[in-house]
Amino acid sequence: MAEIITMPRLSDTMTEGVVAQWLKKVGDKISEGDILAEIETDKATMEFESFSEGTLLYIGLKDGEGAPVDSLLAIIGTEGENIDTIIKEFNITVPIAENTSKKEETKTVTTEPTKKAPVVVEASQQAAIVNTGRIIASPLAKKIASEKGINLGTVSGSGENGRIVKSDIENYIPITTTKAIVNSSTVSVGEESFEETTNSQMRKTIARRLAESKFTAPHYYLMIEIDMDNAITSRKAINELPDTKVSFNDIVVKASAMALKKHPKVNSQWFDDRTRINHHVNIGVAVAVEDGLVVPVIPFTDLKSMTQIGAQVKDMAVRAKSKKLTPSEMDGSTFTVSNLGMFGISEFTSIINQPNSAILSVGAIIQKPVVKNGEIVVGNTMKVTLACDHRTVDGATGSAFLQTLKQFIENPVTMLA
Repeated sequence: MAEIITMPRLSDTMTEGVVAQWLKKVGDKISEGDILAEIETDKATMEFESFSEGTLLYIGLKDGEGAPVDSLLAIIGTEGENIDTIIKEFNITVPIAENTSKKEETKTVTTEPTKKAPVVVEASQQAAIVNTGRIIASPLAKKIASEKGINLGTVSGSGENGRIVKSDIENYIPITTTKAIVNSSTVSVGEESFEETTNSQMRKTIARRLAESKFTAPHYYLMIEIDMDNAITSRKAINELPDTKVSFNDIVVKASAMALKKHPKVNSQWFDDRTRINHHVNIGVAVAVEDGLVVPVIPFTDLKSMTQIGAQVKDMAVRAKSKKLTPSEMDGSTFTVSNLGMFGISEFTSIINQPNSAILSVGAIIQKPVVKNGEIVVGNTMKVTLACDHRTVDGATGSAFLQTLKQFIENPVTMLA
């Protein structure tokens, strides 16, 4: 008996899925556990295995096509079995997206001309006769044209010296032609063009969640500048140890975890009916991928060494770029760190990854003149900005967290104990 396979819900936030690639084709023999296809969710691309045995009789979506969860994806049954009635009775949802589709359009336009003799320019689309020189029109004609949305440059005036009057506007009939007469002797012709790419499930989910966060959580921002001279020296000494490699981002993530333990209100989450203050620390680290941004989570970050944090972040970043992270590896964060310092960005603000209460934006280390012991010397500083949800984190609480964070980063040795 034929068995219907529907679009699976592969993550708790998934509402739609896209078939990235079918690994089986109609007519193939299917065993339980065989990988049927790769499905792109709002978070990652995952393998979808069969829980049935038989012959693949029908495929409801092509590669690159998408549909809501529970839409008809495939049918597995006995070879030669008639499935027409099953397909007809099933409520097949029309595919909503082709993941790799692109649209291109072009049109020919002319730049703003100088006031010289008329020149005729061929256009690729219909256009009106346009006078881009000085236009003479009565005040009443201008008012009526404005109300009707008529471009005076396309109106022929019947008054003295070509003056446009009320009757010209009232009797105006749009003129279409394949030539544009331009009042200019020097005309450059350019071509407008654009490209459209269908938004991926990940891109649409990112857009929806960021918009929800920005417009529901009352964000405010606290910025502090950190002296990085000692951190630079400490990192160099740490990395001279055998089998040890620590980045500045690893130092920041570890310092954030330890500061959160001292300021648990920053490690909180807002829900409509309650506020949750977490006593465990799971830091999400923002990673840029082709379709946008994912946030793999380091569970129990405060219990890990900087070396362990660095190894885990590197592994997750590599797998994130190839869409091999599982949804569980991107769930459960209590705080987020976003670092654009490697791109030369000195300071920026981030949108909170809800339901978390805060996110830390980390800028580049900048070498500049600083004052130490009453003297101007060359120093290295780094700006970090904490975005807070004012519903859960007051200004004094956020400020105290940043002071503790600053102490840890400026003295990495205190995090080695």
